[in-house]
Amino acid sequence: ILGAEKLEYAGEPKFDGLSISLTYIDGVLEVGATRGDGSVGETVTHNVRTIRAIPLRLIGKYSGVIEVRGEIVLDHREFARVNAEREANGEPAFANPRNAAAGTIRQLDPKVAAARKLAFWPWGLGEASGVDVASQADLYRWLGAVGFRCHPLVRELSGIDEAIAYAEEIVAVRRDLPFDIDGAVIKVADWKTQERLGSTSHGPRWAIAYKFAAEQTTTELLNIAWTVGRTGAVTPLAELEPAQVSGVTITRATLHNLDDLLRKDVRVGDTVVIQRAGDVIPEVLGPMPDKNHAKRPIPEAPTHCPVCREALVRKEGEAVLRCVNRLCPAQTVQKIVHFASRSAMDIDGLGEKLVIRFLEEGLISDVAGIYRLPAYSEKLESMERLGAQSVANLLAQIEASKMRPLDRFLFGLGIRHVGSTGAYALAQHFKTIDAVRLATYEDLMAIRDVGPNTAGEIVEFFQDEENARLLDELIALGVAPEPVAGPTGGLFAGKTVVFTGKLENMTREEAQEIVRRNGGAAAGTVSPSTDLVVAGPGAGSKLDKAREAGVEIITEGDFLAMIAE
Repeated sequence: ILGAEKLEYAGEPKFDGLSISLTYIDGVLEVGATRGDGSVGETVTHNVRTIRAIPLRLIGKYSGVIEVRGEIVLDHREFARVNAEREANGEPAFANPRNAAAGTIRQLDPKVAAARKLAFWPWGLGEASGVDVASQADLYRWLGAVGFRCHPLVRELSGIDEAIAYAEEIVAVRRDLPFDIDGAVIKVADWKTQERLGSTSHGPRWAIAYKFAAEQTTTELLNIAWTVGRTGAVTPLAELEPAQVSGVTITRATLHNLDDLLRKDVRVGDTVVIQRAGDVIPEVLGPMPDKNHAKRPIPEAPTHCPVCREALVRKEGEAVLRCVNRLCPAQTVQKIVHFASRSAMDIDGLGEKLVIRFLEEGLISDVAGIYRLPAYSEKLESMERLGAQSVANLLAQIEASKMRPLDRFLFGLGIRHVGSTGAYALAQHFKTIDAVRLATYEDLMAIRDVGPNTAGEIVEFFQDEENARLLDELIALGVAPEPVAGPTGGLFAGKTVVFTGKLENMTREEAQEIVRRNGGAAAGTVSPSTDLVVAGPGAGSKLDKAREAGVEIITEGDFLAMIAE
């Protein structure tokens, strides 16, 4: 094989969108599916057909199967328009264009996708009957000839110096692009050379992704607010002088907990360094010390809940301050929002703003109140920014949620220490909500993913009179969680998998579901029982812990390749 300086390369932007696989049979688009591994995916053909950049029929005569792979993205202008429209309808805004693209392509109604100007940029082929291409350059020309449009930044490169210059160019133009990218991909152009180079367990030897470093900036820390979560956890939040990071205006950032706040030694009035962890979550890294830093007061932990004024407690061995008042309004809001979230009962449209409005109007007071909302349909329609169609959509979502799988229902209840993995283990083992309610500590300890603390919390939750009343109300209102049928074997049978960092081809929930469907358990933390860690960009302490423990670590690409095999 020639030296790197003499090889021909191809450069492509690393689009920050949703990977899609388009299957053409005899030249006609038949299937559009998320994740182009050819084995596991979500069929979204009805929405893919609405994207103008995707030809419904290839130009020319083709027989057999041709699979085109690429990325669906939403540009910044359309992202802003969609979010403004959602907020006007009382719906939660999308966090970023990638989420908006993913949310749009998964809509049941293709009219929604058609109304949003999604773009598609092709970058590869899967199965390709009758396609005569021998290099990346041939591929780009073929894509153009059959009706696709490659992005202007896709480039043929001669030698390693041009490849390096291309990566530097991508960094320079990143902020001028109308859509998000998170790096550049450099590929060896000739496909026979790609085949000779082969792949390792971590990815192909013939391609490399040049990822952007997390962008950092400095701004002034204006205040440290204390927020209350659904479990009563009271955590510090930095309120900042507005600053631009990765194209997003940041006004607030996490400070995690009291110990982390004191360790970083950030004080109100400091100039602090901020970044978006994994290009998503804003966080404060620390202060830029100046001559006045030592004169500023060290932040003090609150002694009472900032919302209900109940005295706070901090259990021995825990870093979190906690409000123990179960009637705390802030906890009520977060409990309802969590119950309605996508990972739980998946009631699309019932976000925090709407929950607060319903609480203020006296329409709901707890989770069970969600299922009483249909009785107030006329009042809902009369509320500002809620029309008849929005109300009808919300009520349909509420009705559909009554039959969600048991693991989602258990997760939605917000039992301490019971995440999505633990909820799935409980649902798979006990099958019904009644069986879970009757489970003893010993019954729970027999489950692999349930430890002593979790078992104790579960027993305490179901023995609590208020929780028992809530469950009885939910069941009386028609909530009937469906059993979860777990596989008896599969690729991950008997294994525990942890995901850390940013996944680029699927959501964290989708990846965990793949593990479960293939017989494994998807955990949220690295422990002695962890068998595999899938690490993406922005991976932090979990990755470090996995390395220390000698746990096998793979990339998302490796994970998808395992499934395809």
